[in-house]
Amino acid sequence: MTEAVTPPQPSPAAPEPTPEQNPGRITAADVRDGAAVALAVGVCGLLLGVLWAWLAPRMRFVSNGQAVFLADTESEARIGADGTFLLLGAGLGLLSAVAVFLWRRRGGVPLVVGLALGSVFASLLGWRLGMRLGPSRDLAAAAAEAGKGVPFDAPLQLLAYGVLLAWPMVAVAAHLAMTALWTPRDPAPGHELPPYGAGYPPPHVHGGPVPADSEPPR
Repeated sequence: MTEAVTPPQPSPAAPEPTPEQNPGRITAADVRDGAAVALAVGVCGLLLGVLWAWLAPRMRFVSNGQAVFLADTESEARIGADGTFLLLGAGLGLLSAVAVFLWRRRGGVPLVVGLALGSVFASLLGWRLGMRLGPSRDLAAAAAEAGKGVPFDAPLQLLAYGVLLAWPMVAVAAHLAMTALWTPRDPAPGHELPPYGAGYPPPHVHGGPVPADSEPPR
């Protein structure tokens, strides 16, 4: 008499993750974190403006009483202001990316967007503030105050506006790199591996149930 074979029972379907359990869902807290990052990084543009006005090399003019000329035509101070802004923006961009990553290691789209927007605003704020803190932009008034034949500092300005992107580009690139390297990844739903030996052999190989004390072949 043959023993009846129990047909394999289909495993119950895994429950769908609720919105709270979905790691890819953007929540209101994520949006608030992104807005906080944008505000905090944007305010740091004040530091960029102060440092740029303080560290940027000065280009000097001289007046003959009728016109204003460069005091030193071979001076590299004109491009030195751009280089100083570029280096300061890149350094502050790296620092802001590290600070945001340490604050919220899980990353997320709102954090990256907030970091990018805040960095752009910080660069613009630092640029405008640095020009205000630098020498006067009224050349006629500065020449009259200095006197004929006396060199005076030229206004602080940027020649290459592309350096304004140094902060946002470095900040976003550094933050994405740190997130990719040091943020743990959640396993994809439905891809969790069963423990070793559980449910072996599969039901489609042997129709009957497997004893609990059986061991897989070696």
